[in-house]
Parts: sequence; C-alpha cells; structure tokens
Amino acid sequence: MGEFRMPSLGADMETGKLVEWLVKPGDRFKRGDIVATVETQKGLFEVEIFEEGIMGEPLVQAGQRVPVGTVLAVTHPEGAVAVTESTMQAPPGETAGKPSGPLETLSAPAATPPQPSLSAERVPCSPSARRLAAELGVNIEDVRGTGPHGAIQRTDVEMAAHHPAAPAETSVPSPTAPATSGTLQEGMRQAIAAAMSRSNREIPHYYLEMDIDMSRTLKWLEGENLKHPIRERILPAALLLKAVAKALQDVPELNGYWLDDHLQVKPEIHIGFAVALRGGGLITPAIHNVDRLALSELMKAVGDLIERTRAGRLRSSEMSDGTMTVTNLGDLGVRTVFGVIYPPQVALVTFGRIMERPWAEGGMLGVRRCVTATLAADHRATDGHRGSQFLDALDRHMQHPEAL
Repeated sequence: MGEFRMPSLGADMETGKLVEWLVKPGDRFKRGDIVATVETQKGLFEVEIFEEGIMGEPLVQAGQRVPVGTVLAVTHPEGAVAVTESTMQAPPGETAGKPSGPLETLSAPAATPPQPSLSAERVPCSPSARRLAAELGVNIEDVRGTGPHGAIQRTDVEMAAHHPAAPAETSVPSPTAPATSGTLQEGMRQAIAAAMSRSNREIPHYYLEMDIDMSRTLKWLEGENLKHPIRERILPAALLLKAVAKALQDVPELNGYWLDDHLQVKPEIHIGFAVALRGGGLITPAIHNVDRLALSELMKAVGDLIERTRAGRLRSSEMSDGTMTVTNLGDLGVRTVFGVIYPPQVALVTFGRIMERPWAEGGMLGVRRCVTATLAADHRATDGHRGSQFLDALDRHMQHPEAL
C-alpha cells in the first residue's frame, strides 16, 4: 500500500486546496498521469503521480485545504487488480458480515471530513474547463459552477456558452461572489514575499557579473534563422538557456539544492524560467533536461511553458523540479539584474538587455553587442572561485553557438 500526498509546489507553499480528483477509486494509473488538480496562492496546477498502481479511496475531498505532505489518498500495487475489480463489482450486500480484506478499502466509502467554506476564496475550476472556456470565449468569472462546493466543470462552461448571462445580471455583484483577481494577485505577492524573505534570511548570497560579447553568437543565429520559417526561428533566450545548461555541466555544484545542511548536486538539469504573468506576479516553472534539448526543441519548450503558465495549465513537476533558475529582463531595457535565489536551489543566473557597447580587444576599440550575466550563488555551497569558473564557462559556450 502506498500514499499519495499533497505535493510541495515551491518553497513558498505551506498548504494547498484539492480542487478536483481526476481519477476514482479502482482506477489504474501509471507514472506521470495527472490524478488531481490543486490550487495554491500562485494558481491552479495539475498534479502528477510518480508510480504505478490502483487508486484507493480519497482521504481528502474536493474543496479541502490541507498542509503540504498530507496524505490525499492511499494507493495499491498493480498486483491488486483482480481482487480490486471483484470487490468493486460485488453487490452491496454480498460482502456484509465478512471480515475486511486488505483491499476492501477500495470499495468502502471514506468518512467525509468537514468541508471549509469557499465564500471567501476563489471558486475552483478544473484545467479542462478553463481550457474550454478559453476556446469558447467564455469569461470564467461569469460561469456558475455546479460541481462539488461550486467547482466549475466543462458542462458548466458549455451551458454558459449556449446561454450567456444578461448584462444586467453580470453587473450586479453577488454577496457570495468569489474572490477577485486582485485577491489572487495579493495572495501571489504574499507567497513570493514569503519565499524571498526566507531566501534573504537563510541564504548567504554572493554576486558575480560578467559582460559577454554576443556579436558572433547573434550573427550565427541570424544566419540560422534565415533557413527556417518565422514561426520556427530561435530567439536569443534559447541560446542563453542552453549555454547555462552547458556551463552547469562544467560546474555541477551550482545545479542542486541545499538541504539538511549539505549540498545535494542533481544530475538532471531542470532550469526554472521566470515568467511574468499578465495580471502581475511571477512564476518560475522548470524546463526539464535543458542540456539534452536541441535549440529548436528548447525554443518550442520555452514557448509552450510561457503559454501554459499564463493559461494556468502547469504540472506539479514543473513547479518542484527546478535545479537552478534563470531570469531574463532584457526586453525591459534592464542592463544588470541582481536576483534572489529561490530556496532550496543554490544559484540563480540573470541576464539584462543585449545592447551595443564599447569593447576593447587586442588594443583596438570597437562596438560590440553585449549582455551582462549576473550570478547569485549560495556561499554555503560554493565560493567566488567556483562561481567565476561558471561564468567563464558560460562565456566560452556562448562564443561557440554552433556547438550548443
């Protein structure tokens, strides 16, 4: 017997609200399946499971808010299939008076815990219903949910699309209306503040910066992009991410977590990529295995991640697997960015705007297109010497874009 728990979707998460179960007792699942949706201060997330087996009865019901680590449901090994199916199909009175077997919990109804009031919280909405609303042009805030505790389901969205509310009705506020987007953004700001306060309090930061000549890299990129349609062209951000991944292979101590008072270096390179939301706030989901992706694949992954982040369709693994974070504020004209490490990670790389600058080389003064890369690192895990080696490796890889 196993346990499926409320996941931690970041250092700033203490509790989560189970919005919807996407499997029912007796359903088989495999590694990577989406089994539930969870709402945190940063939005709604699809939660994966990382084993194979059969889902048991839920211990937490839709609408409940519970601490991180709370057991949401028990699970059973795949070998229990035959017994489970016969138990699930037995008539209600057939098993009366019989001693309970180890798998009969799959068909026994769980006691329903007290349900919290949702009047002061944002009404939950399943990811599939949210996607359908976007496709049909339905404002999700105008949809009346008929699911558990007012949750919005696909049928509710379809009904709203065919029978839109009259303007007079939508303009009258309800006394039990869900929390506004302003309330959601306030919660996100509180979550970010909690994580950054912890970072400043617990992590001894050191900062190093380096100007990187991007002239050769951008010239190569311009030539490569001429070979492809506009929709398939690669942006400089993909080159920067791939060069960071290559540099982490050279200096692996910056790729991992500080846990239990020691550094845990991770072999996988999952780079958290900071995405600004249109309504305000910041989320840093991870792009998995950046070092293994070709530039074209990485560009597609970046575009997909930004789109799903802003549409509220992220997976739990994308919020918890990041081994290092990259922030790029160059499109806002910022030259140098001094970031704050996202715990338990031990490093953060930031990039400013690529711009023309005076550049002296070989006794000659010219103008080059350059970017400033800044490393924020945890002094408990590495020191300035190792950090300098990382920036040197980053610069070296950027000068050979054809090898990225």
